[in-house]
This record gives sequence, structure tokens and C-alpha cells, in this order.
Amino acid sequence: MTVGIDKIAFFAPDTYVDLTDLAQARDVDPNKYLIGIGQSEQTVVPVTQDAVTMAANAASKLLTETDRQALGMVLFGTESGVDHSKSAAVYLRSLLDLPASIRTVELKHACYGATAGLMMAKDYVALHPEKKVLVIGSDIARYGLNTPGEVTQGGGAVAMLVSQNARILALEDDSVVKSEDAMDFWRPLYRKEALVDGHASENIYIDFFTAVFDDYQKLTGRTIEDFDALSFHLPFTKMGLKALRAVLPQTNDLKRHRLLEAFEASRVYNRRVGNLYTGSLYLSLMSLLANGELPAGSRIGLFSYGSGAEGEFFAGQLMPDFDPQALQADFAQFFGQRRRVSVPTYERLFNQSLPDHDVLLDTKADSARFVLRGITHDQRQYQDRTKA
Repeated sequence: MTVGIDKIAFFAPDTYVDLTDLAQARDVDPNKYLIGIGQSEQTVVPVTQDAVTMAANAASKLLTETDRQALGMVLFGTESGVDHSKSAAVYLRSLLDLPASIRTVELKHACYGATAGLMMAKDYVALHPEKKVLVIGSDIARYGLNTPGEVTQGGGAVAMLVSQNARILALEDDSVVKSEDAMDFWRPLYRKEALVDGHASENIYIDFFTAVFDDYQKLTGRTIEDFDALSFHLPFTKMGLKALRAVLPQTNDLKRHRLLEAFEASRVYNRRVGNLYTGSLYLSLMSLLANGELPAGSRIGLFSYGSGAEGEFFAGQLMPDFDPQALQADFAQFFGQRRRVSVPTYERLFNQSLPDHDVLLDTKADSARFVLRGITHDQRQYQDRTKA
């Protein structure tokens, strides 16, 4: 039995800011953004979208009625939860009309939450092969305007269906985890924007990757030669490149060239979307699958990282039934329909936030199926426009 990712889908709002425009507005050389951090565009999330609506918009693309009836759990990784107590997953269950007889759990560990869900889903399906699990990574990355982290913002959601006989990526059993109490990135309950020690975060990220990759090799006997590609959590794409370069001396020129080619394929979409927090690794995986040239059976190594800090290295094999053309078409449509906004419009949208009282939001500018309509009696009001 091959348990793994059977389906995968992505959603982000259709508004974005061009980082060349932002660089000019901030009186910065555009290459600091385009080359220095490896980003060219950034999703701008309107107030009518949150972690729940983005998750619903992504998940609705992949669930059939058969999938719905086979679901055993919804595991929702996010650090942009909408309630201190109520799980984002139960909101999602309601929006998608999923069966009531399933577990609905929200998972949090910075950007690692979706990977925690994926590992739990794998173990669950191994014990219950007739079941499937919906795993979500949905977040809005916020550091504030005119801050060092401004160009590593973004937002969006990735939804994955985990099942036996997976048609995309069969997850292998061996993985290595590292956990450490670190203050590289955090967001106190009273803050809307994250706090980050940028240099510490980069150093810990690379240290965690080299540590878990080394331990993985000791555990399995595999080396870098056994991988056709390595996919990384990409809060900004230059960070993943730095991590990859840290292990490239372990192999020869030809393998280095192939891994670097695969990495370039894996960051095409992240460069244009920005930071997804929990979904960033899996957007990178989608970019690799759509833009790379990997044959069936290719082994892909995946590095997941969540600040604070948790890191995991695991691997999967590309399945023979996977066809990248549908993935390519979905992203071509997404990028083709996006709307570029000016820097003043981006700043206005960024500064819009839900008040702490009842409000009805204007959703006319939001083209998504699922939207946040406002607040009534301290309860978020969501809408599925197909039922309007």
C-alpha cells in the first residue's frame, strides 16, 4: 500500500503587488528584492479573505463526493487562526458540507503545521486504508508596511488529499525531526504582525536543514545521490537556495547541476505568490511538479521548517499516474487572471482589518467562491456564492 498525496490544490486571492513597484516606492534597488531575496511578486490578501475562506477555495477544487464520504479527518495547519478556541477546521467542514462524523482539528507550529498534519494523515490512513484525510496549509503572512520583512509577506492556501494508492507522491516511512526552543520568529496574541529576527531565522533554518538531512542519511543509509530533487519551505526563495548550497558539496558537478535545476523549477510559483507560511513547502512542491522534468519513480526530499523551532526532513516518490499538465493549466489560469495593484492600493488593502464589532463587508471586488461577509454578534459570517 502506498500512502501519500493523492490530490493537491492551491488558492490565493487574485490581487498582487509587483516588487519592482514596491522597491521604487521604498527607494530601494529592485534587485535587492528580485535577486537578494528571490521574490518578484506578492499576493495581497483583502479583508474578505481569511485562513478559512482560502482553505475552502483550495479544497473545493479537489473533493469529489466519493472523497467526501471517505474522509476521516480534516487537519488544518495554520498560524493565522480566526479564533483562540474554535478550530478553523470545523468552520471549513461546515463551508464544504463535509460529513459530521469526522475529526476537525487545527494544528499550530508556525510554518510547520501542515507538515504535522501530513504526517498524522499518513499514519491514520496506514491504519485505516479505506479512509482519506484532508490536510490544509492556509495563512496570511504579515510583517507590516515599511518593515524589513515587508517583502516576505503574502498569503494563500494549499489543500492535500491523503489516501492509499496515492496518485501524486507516495510518502516514505523514514523521516527525521528536530525541535528546539528558539525566538527567531513569533507573534504574541496581542499583535496582528509577526516579530522576526531575520538573521537568526536564516541561520537556524539552515542549521536545522543540515542537521536533519545528516541524521536522515545516518538513519536510512541514503545520500544526496539518491535524490532527484530537494524541495524546501520557502518563506522567500533565496532562503531555500542557501540551504541547498549548504549540502551541494556532498556530490559531484553533474548532480549539483541537476539539483539546482530542480530547485529553480520548485521556486517559480513561490517567487510570484510570496510567503504562505504553512503552505510554502507544498506550493514549492507543486511548482517542482509542474515546472520540473522528473520521471516517475523520482525521489523527492522535502524540508519543512517552522520557526520557534521545528524542522523535518522526509521523502516521497513520484507516482507513474501523475500528469503535470493539469497543474500547469491551473496555475497558468491563476496567474493570467490576477490583478496588479498599485503600491497605494496595496497599502490600503493591507491596512484594512476586521473591527471588534459587527460589520458587513463589501465583497463585490472579491471574485472567489468563498468569502468572509463580516461579523454578527462576534461570529464570522462566511458565504458560499454557489448557494447565494
